[in-house]
Amino acid sequence: MNYPFSPPPRLLMGPGPSNVSPEVLAAQARPTIGHLDPGFVRLMDLIKGQLRAAFRTNNRVTFPLSAPASLAMEMALVTLLEPGDTAIIAQNGVFGGRMAEIARRAGATVQLVCAEWGKPVDPEAVRASMLEAPQAKLLAFVHAETSTGVRSDAAALCALAREAGMLSVVDTVTGLGGIPVLVDDWHADAVYAATQKCLSAPPGLAPITFSDRAVAAVMARTSPIQSWFLDLGLMLGYWEGEGARSYHHTAPVNALYGLHESLSRLLEEGLETSWARHRAAHEQLADRLQGLGVAFVVDKAHRLPQLNTVWVPEGVEDAPARRRLLDEFGIEIGGGLGPLAGRIWRIGLMGETCRMENVERLADAIAAILP
Repeated sequence: MNYPFSPPPRLLMGPGPSNVSPEVLAAQARPTIGHLDPGFVRLMDLIKGQLRAAFRTNNRVTFPLSAPASLAMEMALVTLLEPGDTAIIAQNGVFGGRMAEIARRAGATVQLVCAEWGKPVDPEAVRASMLEAPQAKLLAFVHAETSTGVRSDAAALCALAREAGMLSVVDTVTGLGGIPVLVDDWHADAVYAATQKCLSAPPGLAPITFSDRAVAAVMARTSPIQSWFLDLGLMLGYWEGEGARSYHHTAPVNALYGLHESLSRLLEEGLETSWARHRAAHEQLADRLQGLGVAFVVDKAHRLPQLNTVWVPEGVEDAPARRRLLDEFGIEIGGGLGPLAGRIWRIGLMGETCRMENVERLADAIAAILP
């Protein structure tokens, strides 16, 4: 029996995934080859080089994890933390809280530095926490918080960690490709992202990079990494094997074709040009929405141009309004999470979606559904 499915046409303007270009979709349709094939090994090396360029790093250990970004978060934390370690974790949204939960499950003692949702992480609050817990092994924080649309100062936070002799773990899932991510300039130690945001590849892969300091910390562990799949040493046997890769898992070959194409498009455009495109689209969206009386959640200085959070307008019901945008206009936007559920909309301008015509289409649709 045949069970056909054809996805409905959508303009994806939520917190992810973003729209995927025809070129990336076509790349994923190329013939599958073996995950240890010499031709595929060459592709693996190409992708590692592209990711180093996108992350602005020379880190030897830079590769795409065959998993969504949630597992990259877990890899960064369980790889670096051992039972009994202390981790300072900054939380100003959903994903900082997820970091803390992973660290606890890895057997670490967690010292939380909390900020109001919609506000950036406060470096002075982090500094005070470090003075209270000088034994902490690492500082973890979200650079681009997808639940609130706020950007924290990664350079300042990584500098604090380095001054204190701690490692830094940086979540830039929504950042990479949309705003400056400068791993080497920040002296960041473990940084991860996702494919479905500003890279505009389908979900399912997570770029990740480790500094030499982080790799040395892994090699100095006195206990095995709790996860077999996320064991960095085993993973590198596949991604960095000298002469031949050792089998670790069956990599998603066609998904990596798509990632290679999406990174090629990003680097051909130029990182600075991409950052400027996201900024310009955000400014156009802000002008249109403010003209409609729709207010932003995050102060202008700390907004993510690629992930815009606005208060649900007065007299408008959150879920029914978003459903109208989907059903009548084919546009997906996101709702709020946690304490912001039902109170905000999350509007993505990421990667392929980040185009002026899409800004105008969304603004016209919102104008049509306002009372």
